[in-house]
Amino acid sequence: MGIINPDFFNPAKQAEMRVSFDQAKPYRHLLIEPFLDADFADKLYTNFPGFDLMSRKYNGLNENKSEGSGFEKYDPAFTQLREALNTPEFYKALSDITGIADLFSVDDALGMGVHQGGDGSYLDIHIDFNIHYERDIHRRVNLLIFLNKNWKEEYGGKLELWNENVTQLGQAYLPSFNRCVIFETSEISYHGYGKISVPPNESRKSFYGYYYTKIREGATAYHDTVFKARPEEGLVKKVKTDVKENLKNTAKRILKKAGIKL
Repeated sequence: MGIINPDFFNPAKQAEMRVSFDQAKPYRHLLIEPFLDADFADKLYTNFPGFDLMSRKYNGLNENKSEGSGFEKYDPAFTQLREALNTPEFYKALSDITGIADLFSVDDALGMGVHQGGDGSYLDIHIDFNIHYERDIHRRVNLLIFLNKNWKEEYGGKLELWNENVTQLGQAYLPSFNRCVIFETSEISYHGYGKISVPPNESRKSFYGYYYTKIREGATAYHDTVFKARPEEGLVKKVKTDVKENLKNTAKRILKKAGIKL
């Protein structure tokens, strides 16, 4: 039995999903639920790695969350999922649905892993790095699978998709159990989530997959994540964020050009 919803590989269903993907606003994206076999999703939820197994923890002006890609430390179900999302069959299906040819992922932390955020976690609105720092391949699609049972509206933490100027919220999706959001990453794919308020034993959990192509002609020059303040966050937050992001991206471009690994 496959662990991914069989509709994902059904040509007729793929055609329907392609239409939905292309017509979505504020930029191309698709919501699929359920995405995984129910029993398998339960196994991921039950065995989701604790914060002690998250190798990267961020707590700054624009983000407060943890992430990891140490699959050797996680329940084998996570490796099984990673493998299922890295087959030629899955790549082809994802390309057919998005219209982006020759998609593939990679075997490092910029390929697949998990995100987790406890009480107070947030991820400000941003676009993602556009080119893999070491491999010089073009990031084109994000896939997020949410693994939160009984997530309540009052917890917050919706995945927010904003317009290209970060002046208007276009869509917002609760990170509900076994829900998958796939979206095209570009210079306008601003997204993030607001600060969550959850009980002590609850957290916002997700599995991520990033997909690439070879660098296309006319692609924007390398940049790292670019954060933006929400309109309601005020001038001080906006100025602090813009200054920090300009300094960070200038430094990283210089280091990359010099061939210095981060």
